[in-house]
Amino acid sequence: MQKKEYSIEVGGKTLTALFTDWAQRANGSVIMRYGNTAVLITAVMGGEKTGLGYFPLSVEYEEKFYAAGQILGSRFMRREGRPSDEAILSGRIIDRTIRPLFEQHIRREIQVIATVLSTEEDDADVLGVIGASLALGTSNIPWRGPVSAVRIGRVAESESFIINPTYKDRDDDRSVLDVLACGKDGLINMIEVAAKEVGEDELGRALERAVEEHNKLQTWQQNIITEIGKKKVEIPKPQLVATIPEAFAPFVQKLTDAIFAGPGKDNIDAVKAEWSAFVKTLEGTNPSDADDYFEHCVDEIVHREALENGRRPDNRKFDEIRPLFAQAGGISEIIHGTGIFYRGDTHIFSALTLGGPSDAQLLDTIEYPETHKRFMHHYNFPPFSVGETGKVGGTNRRMVGHGALAEKALRAVIPDKNTFPYTIRIVSETLSSNGSSSMGSVCASTLALMDAGVPITAPVAGIAMGLMMDEKSYKVLTDIQGPEDHHGDMDFKVAGTRTGVTGVQMDVKVNGIPVPILREAFAQAQKARFEILEVLRSAISIPRSDISPRAPKIITMKVKVEQIGLVIGPGGKMINGIKERTGVEEITIEDDGTVFITGKNGAAEKAHKEIYDLTREYSAGEKFEGEVTRLLDFGAFVKIGPNTEGLVHVSEIAPFRIEKVSDAVQIGEVVPVIIKEIDEKGRYNLSIKAADPAFAERKGLKTNHGPRPSKEQSE
Repeated sequence: MQKKEYSIEVGGKTLTALFTDWAQRANGSVIMRYGNTAVLITAVMGGEKTGLGYFPLSVEYEEKFYAAGQILGSRFMRREGRPSDEAILSGRIIDRTIRPLFEQHIRREIQVIATVLSTEEDDADVLGVIGASLALGTSNIPWRGPVSAVRIGRVAESESFIINPTYKDRDDDRSVLDVLACGKDGLINMIEVAAKEVGEDELGRALERAVEEHNKLQTWQQNIITEIGKKKVEIPKPQLVATIPEAFAPFVQKLTDAIFAGPGKDNIDAVKAEWSAFVKTLEGTNPSDADDYFEHCVDEIVHREALENGRRPDNRKFDEIRPLFAQAGGISEIIHGTGIFYRGDTHIFSALTLGGPSDAQLLDTIEYPETHKRFMHHYNFPPFSVGETGKVGGTNRRMVGHGALAEKALRAVIPDKNTFPYTIRIVSETLSSNGSSSMGSVCASTLALMDAGVPITAPVAGIAMGLMMDEKSYKVLTDIQGPEDHHGDMDFKVAGTRTGVTGVQMDVKVNGIPVPILREAFAQAQKARFEILEVLRSAISIPRSDISPRAPKIITMKVKVEQIGLVIGPGGKMINGIKERTGVEEITIEDDGTVFITGKNGAAEKAHKEIYDLTREYSAGEKFEGEVTRLLDFGAFVKIGPNTEGLVHVSEIAPFRIEKVSDAVQIGEVVPVIIKEIDEKGRYNLSIKAADPAFAERKGLKTNHGPRPSKEQSE
C-alpha cells in the first residue's frame, strides 16, 4: 500500500491527512484523522452532461455503523438504510462550502463522497470539509480551493473560545455557542451557528477567530497541493454565440421593467417565455445558451441597480422589511397550538402537538446512540407554495436543512424537561414562498409555541439578509426576495431573541465574505429582528397560562430510587395495574426516581394518587379512612395505603371498655383512623377513638363497662 502523511495541530489535537491508494480509481482521495475520528473523502469527475442548465455537483455523506463500534439499526434491519438527518445536514455543509468555488459553467458530473470510518468525541463534518478540499485540490478536477473549516465553541462555565469543541462540549446543557465556519483567503463562505442568545459582537469575534485557524489550515493545504497535486483538467467556458447578446438587446428594457415591477417572478417569467420563443426563430442558436444568457442579464441588472442606483426590485429601502402579519391560534380546537406568519409573499403556517415523554424521538445514529429528542421541528415545502406542480409527500435535503435550522433557532428557548416535561413537535407548512421561508417558520413556530402554552423563555424571530457586491462596493439587503434571493451574493439567515442570537446559517455564491461585512449584516439583522418581535408580541404577548384541553396532562412526581421497583412491581405487574385501573396513557420512570404520568380526563390525577399512596411515607397524626382487613382478640388491622396497614388496639376503638372487637368493627368496613405512633420496628399503631370519639356510640355500644386496659397494660 502506498501512503503519504501530513499533519498539523489544531485546537490542541493533531489533524492528519493520509493519502493512500485505497481509492486509486477516484480522481482524488484522502483519509482525514482527528483524535479517534476518521473520514475517507473521495472526489470523482464523470463525463459531460449535455443539455443541463446547471452545474451537476453531488455531495454524499455516509455514516457507517461500524464507525461507532456498534451494531445499530432496528431489530429487523441491521444495515445502513437512508441517511440520517444528521448525515444529510453534514453533507449539505460540505456542499454549501465547496460549490461556490467551482466554475458554474462546468457540465461534467462531479461527486464528492465522505465516508465516516470511525467516530468518537470529535464531529466528522469539519473533517469532511477539509478532506473534500484536499481531495479536490490534489485531483485533476478544476476547482478554486483550498477551503478550510473549524468549529468555535464556548461553554457556560468559561468566557474563552474552544477550537473544535467535542460532542460533550456541545451538549445542550453546557454549550453557549457553537459556530461552524468555513472559508479561504480571510473570507467566510459558509456558517452554521447554534447559540443561547449570544450577542452579535461575540459572534463577530468568533468568526475572526475562525479566520485565524483558516489561514493556518490554508497554508498547510496549499503546501500539500503544491507537492502532490495533479495538473488540472481545462474545461473552457463555452463561447457565447455572438448573435445572442445582439438579439437580446431589445429585451433588456423589458427585462429591467419586469424585475422592478414588484414582488414575484411572473413578470420575469413572461419576458423569459417571450425571449425563448424568439430564440427558436434564430438559426444556429442553442436554447440552453440563450437561457443562461437570460439569467446572466437578470443577475447583472439586479447588481447594477442595487450598487449604482440604490434600487431594489420592489423599491424598498435596503433595511426595510416587507409587510408583516402574525396570528396565534384561531385555526382549530383540535390542534394544540398554531401560528400564522406573513412576511410579504412568504406565508407560513405552523402547527404544534404536545405528547408525553415516550413520544420523544429515539436517535440511534453513530453520533447519538440511544438518545431521546423531545423537541422536533419539521418543515414542508409543497410545490403549490411557488405556484408549481410536482411531487407531494416525503422530504428532500432542503426540507431537512430548513427544518433543522428553525429547530436550532428555537431550541435555545425551549424549557427543560423538569419545567415542562412534554415532547413538542412543530410542523411548519410553507403556504407561499418568496424569500426565506425558513426564517418565516421560526416566527410562525414561536407563535404556535406561545399559543400552546409552552413556557418558552423568550420569543424568537428570524430574518434573511442578502448582499450585492462587486470589486469596488457592496450593499447589505434586509429581507431578500425573488431575484435578490436567486441572484444575490449571500443568503444570511439570522434568528434570535431581544437578548441575542440563537441560530445562523449562511450560503454564498462568491468566494467568501469579509468579517466586517458580516458584522454589518448582523447589526442590520438585529434591527429587523426587533421589528418582527414587536409584531409577534402584538399577536400574543406571553405564552397562554394553560395548555390545550385536548393535550394530555403530565404530572411529575418523585419517588425514592429504592421505591422504583415497588412502583413497577414484579414483571411490571404493579405499574400495568395502575394503568388499567386509571386509564392513564403512560407512566415513565427515570433512573433518579422522577415519574412522569401522562393522561387525559383526570386519569393522570388518579394514577398520581395511586403512586403517591403506594410510595408515601406516613407520620404520626395523619388521619385516614381505612378498610378493616383482619380481626384479632386484641384489635383490628386497618389498611391505610395500597401496601400499608396498622393495628387498632381494642383500647383505641372507643373511649370506654369494649369486650369484643367484633362488636365494634367488621372485616371490610371502612373506618376513620389516625396514626397514633410508628414504633421502632416501623409498625403503625392506629386509633379510631382519636379520629372519631363518637364512632363506637354510633355503632350502638354503650359505656356499661369499666375502662378497658390499654395496649401497654395488656402487654
